Amino acid sequence: MKKRVLSAIIMILIFVPLLLLGGVFFALFMTILSLGALYELITIREKKKKFPTFIKVISFLLIILANVLSFDKSIYSYTMDYHLISFIILIFLLPILLVSNKEKYNITDALYLIGSLLFINVAFNLIVVLRNYSLNYLIYLLLITVITDTFAFITGKYIGKNKLAPTISPNKTIEGLIGGLVMGTFVASTFYYVVIDPKISLAILIFITLFLALVGQLGDLVFSSIKRTFGVKDFSSLIPGHGGILDRFDSLIFVILSFILVMGVI
Repeated sequence: MKKRVLSAIIMILIFVPLLLLGGVFFALFMTILSLGALYELITIREKKKKFPTFIKVISFLLIILANVLSFDKSIYSYTMDYHLISFIILIFLLPILLVSNKEKYNITDALYLIGSLLFINVAFNLIVVLRNYSLNYLIYLLLITVITDTFAFITGKYIGKNKLAPTISPNKTIEGLIGGLVMGTFVASTFYYVVIDPKISLAILIFITLFLALVGQLGDLVFSSIKRTFGVKDFSSLIPGHGGILDRFDSLIFVILSFILVMGVI
């Protein structure tokens, strides 16, 4: 527990100043995190099968390129150039013809890398885009994620009895889910109402916040399912007591993806 708390303090001391600063520095930090996240997805896949070294190098270079081309500090928009998307697809598919040994690299490997790179790029760039648009919106989503996760853990640990998804995440409980949803919705909705828009309908605000908190928890389960598929407990050991980058950003990624869909309503 001490290791977990210390790691959390260090993460806060690094993340919060960059979050408040925004701009190029925050975008650069997200680029570094996206590189780490891609590394984690490649590493867990290599538990079962190794990728050719040159393919991995290309993957990391492409994630940097995609982040650079997607960044615009002045507007709220996210685009991936079709030229870049086409290049990513081709750059992973064409080596299938160059590598004669299909056990080393094949269509399944190519599609895994294409999907991983596009997913990571979209997810982490949306965080940057939302920060550029409104710091308060991003804080709202962070509160949903952090408070829900924290109280789901606390509630589940002390009063949790009924397993939520034992085959995917044995430690998660229904009581923990309810406790996390209640507190996450309350704290985040209060922040939104007080800081962002006191004129919003409370019913709509609470409903959407509850929806986002629930999606975040489902996102956590999705990533847990991925880890179980590859037989690992955490995506990496980068953050002592917490696991890897994707272990910390799993819920937030799903919350932000969902928020983009409902943003016109709230």
